[in-house]
Amino acid sequence: MPKPIYSITPFTMLDYPNHTACILWFAGCNMRCVYCYNPDIVLGKGKLSIGEATQFLRSRQNLLQGVVFSGGECTLHPSLVSLAREAKAMGYLVKVDTNGTRPKMLEKMLSEKLIDYIALDFKGIGKQHEAITVSKTFHTFAKTLALLQHSAIPFEIRTTWHEALYSREDIGQMVQYLEEHSYQGEYFIQYFRNDVPTLEQLPYHASRLDAAELSTADIQVKIRG
Repeated sequence: MPKPIYSITPFTMLDYPNHTACILWFAGCNMRCVYCYNPDIVLGKGKLSIGEATQFLRSRQNLLQGVVFSGGECTLHPSLVSLAREAKAMGYLVKVDTNGTRPKMLEKMLSEKLIDYIALDFKGIGKQHEAITVSKTFHTFAKTLALLQHSAIPFEIRTTWHEALYSREDIGQMVQYLEEHSYQGEYFIQYFRNDVPTLEQLPYHASRLDAAELSTADIQVKIRG
């Protein structure tokens, strides 16, 4: 039986808004984003089984409020569903970090009430999405966004910004895209971090964005990092 989980971060106060949590990092991804902070996870193989992950969650039961399923891309793994069931049965809140390429998996988990919060990565629009992710998957992002908008679950949309990949005008167009698709709420921009290994080498990034300038009446741009 393949081991889907690359590693576990036993404690975080940053990755699940307003909750203490752990992070289970699922190996593998169907994208090759040049700015990816987790090349070892994306290109590597799993080291921990679902049974070992379940045992870890039991050991932290009543000590942590939530568990974050991340990666890589956790929704590539069918075993995510059974692990989420175990986590919910133990009383954990479940957050999923996703690139949005598996809307049917998310739909199944939402129908079983296995997810409490989702962070959806917005990589770009159309050809820009294709260039950054090295994949033709933008249509799945659009489907996932529509799915989340029609569900009752809280979710966030986020983009990692590097000026060599996105201009300020590009970010403005992404805000416009969200507006045109009836999204209302916060849109998080994460600055590229210069101090970590990435999938491909990028030039030093020091530019900053004006969140107020990018925000609209319906979409509040928030800067992280």
